[in-house]
Amino acid sequence: MPTDHRDNIYRNTQVSVGEFRFDRQVAQVFPDMIHRSVPGYDTVIEMIAVLAGNYVEPGSLCYDLGCSLGASSQAMAQGIKAPECRILAVDNSPDMLAVAAEQLTPLQQTPIEWICTDVLTFPIENASMVVLNFTLQFIPPAARFYLLSRIRQGMRPNGLLLLSEKITFSDPELEHTQIEMHHAFKRANGYNDLEISRKRSALEKVLIPETLAIHQNRLREAGFSHCHLWFQCFNFISLVARP
Repeated sequence: MPTDHRDNIYRNTQVSVGEFRFDRQVAQVFPDMIHRSVPGYDTVIEMIAVLAGNYVEPGSLCYDLGCSLGASSQAMAQGIKAPECRILAVDNSPDMLAVAAEQLTPLQQTPIEWICTDVLTFPIENASMVVLNFTLQFIPPAARFYLLSRIRQGMRPNGLLLLSEKITFSDPELEHTQIEMHHAFKRANGYNDLEISRKRSALEKVLIPETLAIHQNRLREAGFSHCHLWFQCFNFISLVARP
């Protein structure tokens, strides 16, 4: 990866640490940042394509809510076999969407529409697949049930929701172990302790993780009858939920 696209944002001690934002600076290094920070990210993206190939129905809509640079959208586009589908990639960061458009590889047959708006207000309808790939954790906790309920109401009977999240643990010892293992993963990928600490401070009030049980219970309360954990690596998980 070119040096200017490597994530060195929190290496510079001359710059004060503010709240994490999905701005142009983050957008430029986001692929490097997420691959070096989220264990199993590539596996999740690959399985989005597999799930899209099996569950997306003809004439339906697919949603990538909080799409960032559109990795999930492109995975869906590559995996979809059904005709006459569209993918709606939604994010509230114009910087992320601008870089996504610059990096788009126009090789898929299913079109992707890039939409800059709040996922909490964007209408969901005729959905056969909805992806929240490490997005819900950035939504205020009080609004999370509302969003999931709207998604459920806008889904087809055989639709599928993929929800990936960073989680926390109610057992303090397990929580400590999982955090330490995650930090070890980041060190193995070239981040130093200062970068890890500064980014954690930046994310503290922005990314609010919850336990797996809270996620599962909320999905059931929102109307999803089937919910199962299909992926976990340390404190990162991915769930599949169906009506």
